[in-house]
Amino acid sequence: MAQERGKPTVGENAPQLQLTSATPEHIAIIMDGNNRWAKKRLLPGAAGHRAGAKLLRPIAEACVAHKVSNLTVFAFSTENWHRPSGEVSVLMDLMRYVMKNDIKDLHAKGVRLRIIGDRSRFAPDICAMMDQCEGLTKDNTELNMSVAVNFGGRWDITMAAKALAEKVSRGEFSADAIDEDMFGAHLSLSEVGEPDLLIRTGGDHRVSNFLLWDLAYTELYFTDLFWPDFDAKQLKIAIEEYALRQRRFGGR
Repeated sequence: MAQERGKPTVGENAPQLQLTSATPEHIAIIMDGNNRWAKKRLLPGAAGHRAGAKLLRPIAEACVAHKVSNLTVFAFSTENWHRPSGEVSVLMDLMRYVMKNDIKDLHAKGVRLRIIGDRSRFAPDICAMMDQCEGLTKDNTELNMSVAVNFGGRWDITMAAKALAEKVSRGEFSADAIDEDMFGAHLSLSEVGEPDLLIRTGGDHRVSNFLLWDLAYTELYFTDLFWPDFDAKQLKIAIEEYALRQRRFGGR
């Protein structure tokens, strides 16, 4: 399973140092800076979001070319609902556009699309498109692309805790049986495992309530480039930087 790669081994014979491979198996991206990209060009914020949305497909295709197995992108957070209604409307329309216009190309490249997050606040047509895209690509194996929408790391942990609590109340197991592996199996990325590399564009150095549990030992890469300026060449630079890292997982 992909989730086993990069995890520290438990036991007295466990290695204390793990060199990274040339390519991360799982890349996560916080796509930040769309509004600032537009402002710098004296354009409306919507232009930045549109430019950023156009990058999803080429970045996914670049991941396929680099033999990356899993890509997770932070497209819309639980906090993004607090943005001006006009901006939220633009983001909803961009979701529709990407799912309608890019899914066939992604499917042809062997990309499996997964939508993670709380879908309850989305319009029925968007939810239907999510189901259709997932159904169309469910058997693809070149890249697992998880798109986080109405997602937050605290929400993800809370949902996992609730699911475990319900199982304990039904008598499926005792609370004492719950360990980190069991908890992790109830998180949104349980199928694909923890990211090896997190990329954040836009210059800020924080994880912004993204994959709070999953990023415990992820290598972090920050760039001042705004997301619309982050292309396949920049992805290659980030991967090359990752290859120089040593992953200790708390050891020496």
